[in-house]
Amino acid sequence: MSLQSNEPNEPIDKMWENHKFKMQLVNPANRRKFKVIVVGTGLAGGAAAASLGEMGYNVESFCIQDSARRAHSIAAQGGINAAKNYPNDGDSIYRLFYDTVKGGDFRSRESNVYRLAQNSNLIIDHCVAQGVPFAREYGGMLTNRSFGGAQVSRTFYARGQTGQQLLLGAYSALMRQVDAGTVKMHTRHEMLDLVMVNGQARGIITRDIISGKIDKHAADVVVLCTGGYGNVYFLSTNAMNSNVTASWRCHKKGAFFANPCFTQIHPTCIPVSGDHQSKLTLMSESLRNDGRVWVPKEKGDKRAPNDIPEAERDYYLERIYPSFGNLVPRDVASRQAKFRVDEGRGVGKTGVAVYLDFADAIKRDGQDTISEKYGNLFQMYEQITGENPYKVPMKIYPAVHYTMGGLWVDYNLMSNLDGLFVGGEANFSDHGANRLGASALMQGLSDGYFILPNTVGNYLASQTLDPVSTEMPEFEQAVQESTAQIDRILGAKGSKTVDEFHRELGHIMWENVGMSRNRQGLSDAIQKIGDLKKSFWTDVKVTGDNKYINHELEKANRVADFLELGSLMAQDALNREESCGGHFREEHQTPEHEAKRDDENFSYVAAWEYSGDTAKLHKEELTFEHVKLATRSYK
Repeated sequence: MSLQSNEPNEPIDKMWENHKFKMQLVNPANRRKFKVIVVGTGLAGGAAAASLGEMGYNVESFCIQDSARRAHSIAAQGGINAAKNYPNDGDSIYRLFYDTVKGGDFRSRESNVYRLAQNSNLIIDHCVAQGVPFAREYGGMLTNRSFGGAQVSRTFYARGQTGQQLLLGAYSALMRQVDAGTVKMHTRHEMLDLVMVNGQARGIITRDIISGKIDKHAADVVVLCTGGYGNVYFLSTNAMNSNVTASWRCHKKGAFFANPCFTQIHPTCIPVSGDHQSKLTLMSESLRNDGRVWVPKEKGDKRAPNDIPEAERDYYLERIYPSFGNLVPRDVASRQAKFRVDEGRGVGKTGVAVYLDFADAIKRDGQDTISEKYGNLFQMYEQITGENPYKVPMKIYPAVHYTMGGLWVDYNLMSNLDGLFVGGEANFSDHGANRLGASALMQGLSDGYFILPNTVGNYLASQTLDPVSTEMPEFEQAVQESTAQIDRILGAKGSKTVDEFHRELGHIMWENVGMSRNRQGLSDAIQKIGDLKKSFWTDVKVTGDNKYINHELEKANRVADFLELGSLMAQDALNREESCGGHFREEHQTPEHEAKRDDENFSYVAAWEYSGDTAKLHKEELTFEHVKLATRSYK
């Protein structure tokens, strides 16, 4: 089946504006008659709920945290892109569009990416009006820094806590609507299922994390903004609560899961230090503006970094990619770090790290200037590692960070299920096979503030929706299915903890579906995950019951879905016989070990339909009219 993106037949630079003008509108007086469920309170979900509430819709917002402001968007550090061209260095909407399509290795939909670039400038104006404290020049103008995959400075930032400041802006807007009565908040509620009535998404099933109560919620439309699935690898930069359950349950109800194998390995993370760890810590990509990445030239050189003279250091990114240097895209920087470690030139006690060195920047600009830019990041690094990065180079190594795959959506951000909209990292739409740094916050706010409020309204205005009630059999069946899975988990009475299963799954995923993949490893992963899944359902040990807070039960529910997702990710990677962006198949590489695409056979979005253990593939063919297909080069 060939999927249709439903892009308007308009010139790309006029497409979104003309499409908005032709959309059907809901009269302001009628908006209060419609109920909209928004799941997730990160930048996409918080912005969408706040905007829809401001417009007058009756919104119900759900999050698993104790407060909407604890969504994982808060963890983003480095910045948010926009094509303002304040530095006057040649940026434009088209250049941001071009860099994003190229950065995604030509596996994203052009129309969505162009719209994202257009909206980027609106986002900055909107957030400044909210009071987001972006960094400024001495004269008061907003300042910018550069990020990987671009040769211009377009990234707006608030030191190393940009995500936190942007989320507080969205949270403030959301709480204003809660106070106004247009948004009802449901904190500590986890979505367990999607309810379909007559082929339309009309509600959700949730579990109250405090009481264990299973609740039914009906609405006219469902908006899913629940983030990515990087925790399938167990160790990632994601918050421990980040999971795939909401998306996966929608997938099992018929929503297509697109490009699941496109996962991003971030190049600048604090390396793994031992088996005791449950997550990894990100060091912002912005550090690569002033930090220089290097390893010793000789294998096995275990001298302290400051004892290795300049002539015996290999600044390999600057050597291999002279045009972009340390600011190559994330997938490129990550693979090159892995190659250096595989060569035996890794650093530190484990040998699985490379250096990120600020000595030259401190000598050039002074420690106070570097501290002003990155001070909180340096403090965080020192607290975790016990080393002072002003005096000793940071040790970094790639780690799982972001997932470009997600539920398939059309141009209106609606999935193939009527009435189910998906925003932010939970959808697949904007980043192709590799996300450029500082684009996640951009997409989340673009979707939440400027796209979903238009497309959801158009959907509601363009049809007659039958009334629904939580007493309908579709809701009761969904409750029974959710309850049955919980009872099955609690009834296993096995011998292995949930974390043991999750860690084993993560090991399989990292070794076989990680930075480097091959046919044999992917086939092995599918077999091993299948065996692990069978073992999980007979040998998982979850104590307690479902009548109160039970974190082990929460984790078990999520790991059950991760096991199924992991198998699909391996299947998708095995099917995609090419290398592109974060998906690196060893069988498909250039003599210089760069990714080798196969545009003739794989220039499509792989959208998978759930059908038990074997998924069915649907394709959305990708065309490139405005950014011509070319071998991606940053040299």
